[in-house]
Amino acid sequence: MTETIAPGPARNNTPDMVTEQGTVISVSGDKAWVLTLRQSACQSCSARHGCGQKALAAMSSGQSRQLRVSNTLDARPGDEVTVAIAPASLLQASFLIYAVPLLVMVIAVAVTGAWLPEVELAAILSAVVGLAVGLLIARRVSHRCPGDYEPVMTARTRSSSEASLSSNPTVL
Repeated sequence: MTETIAPGPARNNTPDMVTEQGTVISVSGDKAWVLTLRQSACQSCSARHGCGQKALAAMSSGQSRQLRVSNTLDARPGDEVTVAIAPASLLQASFLIYAVPLLVMVIAVAVTGAWLPEVELAAILSAVVGLAVGLLIARRVSHRCPGDYEPVMTARTRSSSEASLSSNPTVL
């Protein structure tokens, strides 16, 4: 049984979404924790041939991770679900988490170097402070738009009751 949700404005349930299969391990209110096996998103990405992500994914294959997603399908622990995120959202989140802190750090070091060119300790301290400020900026922006960078539960591929029935056949 596959149960899907209707796409909403932020839940563009189209084939070009990056998806992963996972198992719900716990539910808390309207959120669910889903355990997924880390896979490369390369197969569902249109830029897979010109991107270095495939090599990075190969190095970390076989690792699992837990995702916190909105429980839009009323899933229960043990349910197998599909979680998805739009490639644009994934790219924006990556930019926010990685590029913004580094850009703020580089700007802080450049400004400090212009003002105090001979003081190496000032450059080091400004790099640390710039990185911290960049991380705070990224956190603020992500909290301002909480649903924009979150994966969504798009389908329940197998419920926990179906899984227990198929793994425990009863002989009559």
